Amino acid sequence: MAHTPSITFTDLLRVFTRIGLLSFGGPAGQIALMHRELVDDRKWIAEEDFLHALNFCHLLPGPEAQQLATWIGWRLHGWRGGLAAGLLFVIPGALIILALSVLYAIAANLTWVEALFLGVKAAVLAIVVQALLRIAGRALDTGLKRALAAAAFVGLFLFDLPFPLIVLGSGVIGMMAAARRPDLLALRPGKVGEVLPERPWRATILSITLWGAVWAAPMLLIALTLGQDHVLWEIGAFFSQLAIVTFGGAYAVLAYMAQEAVQGFGWLRPGEMADGLGLAETTPGPLILVTQFVGYLAAFRAPEPFTPLVAGLLGAGLTTWVTFAPCFMWIFAFAPWIDRLGNAVRLKGGLAAVTAAVVGVIANLTAWFGLHVLFGEVGQRNFGPLRLYWPDLASFDWRAGVLALVACIMAFGLKWSVLRVLAVSALGGLVLVLVI
Repeated sequence: MAHTPSITFTDLLRVFTRIGLLSFGGPAGQIALMHRELVDDRKWIAEEDFLHALNFCHLLPGPEAQQLATWIGWRLHGWRGGLAAGLLFVIPGALIILALSVLYAIAANLTWVEALFLGVKAAVLAIVVQALLRIAGRALDTGLKRALAAAAFVGLFLFDLPFPLIVLGSGVIGMMAAARRPDLLALRPGKVGEVLPERPWRATILSITLWGAVWAAPMLLIALTLGQDHVLWEIGAFFSQLAIVTFGGAYAVLAYMAQEAVQGFGWLRPGEMADGLGLAETTPGPLILVTQFVGYLAAFRAPEPFTPLVAGLLGAGLTTWVTFAPCFMWIFAFAPWIDRLGNAVRLKGGLAAVTAAVVGVIANLTAWFGLHVLFGEVGQRNFGPLRLYWPDLASFDWRAGVLALVACIMAFGLKWSVLRVLAVSALGGLVLVLVI
């Protein structure tokens, strides 16, 4: 663990507060912002260390940009620096999402709000398609990677396979390929003859014990006071599971989360998941903060023994807690090992395979969102193990279709920013519904 005396803790707090307030644009924009602020402008972190840490964070479940911020804080000022940097990266966006979730739950049935979110949903569809093409172009550079992406899409969209099975299966295939044919994953060989630091077992075990207790504390309290049949227990258990398998960023798990929240638990209606994603896209912080929106609505609609507002606040807070407490645990437990990862070829192979499968996961998300944004009624038909979504063609929403087309033109043709596309699409929704 490194400590840099020339960079005061006050400096760290000031800079990461700024980063937390300006971290728009998803993980790509957030990582670029940290690189400019910390590597280019202030030179707090060397370029090689920054990229090495970024690759390390890609190995972990959870939002890589937030974990990178936590690692940088840890590198500069130990555990309190990591805690401060990680929290400041999340808190501004979390507070804004919470306020918007409260407003949404109260005003969701108002005509102007529905009109606004019609445009937001259409824009989100274009943004997800853009993310799919961008990630696919970067990640699918070999035949095996393209096959893994296609298999992940087919497994999720047509056969409804469990998302954790897709992630773990892809990782195993990648590790096997890395051991025998690393060229199938375009892997470069590790460094030879490098002297590695000692294995920091004590720090790792201590961090896992401490942060495991922090992670579990609210769940233990809920079990003792409300029981395991309460909605708060369901929320905590579900999002704790999600925190373990969230490889590849928020887009990778959105389809799984949306289907479980809508079809499995009945917490949300199909269109509301796209509304939540739209809120998360327009606010700073990790995109995975959309989970807070889901947790708020789930508890708000089953509030006993609390009032709806109090239950919603508890649901949102619990969701954020179990989503990000593991992120701190991963960093504080495994950051001391980062310098040993240069020769971990099998681990890199597992990551490369999971990244490829994530493209198929995002394709599944795109198809699922597209159907529910463009059609008012979407059923499903099962043919043995095969599951097909079956939209009612008569329920096609021409307004959503027009807005989605315009959003694609803005995103792909004009190359407008996410915020600009969302703002214009939301205004278009108001015009189409309230004026035309």
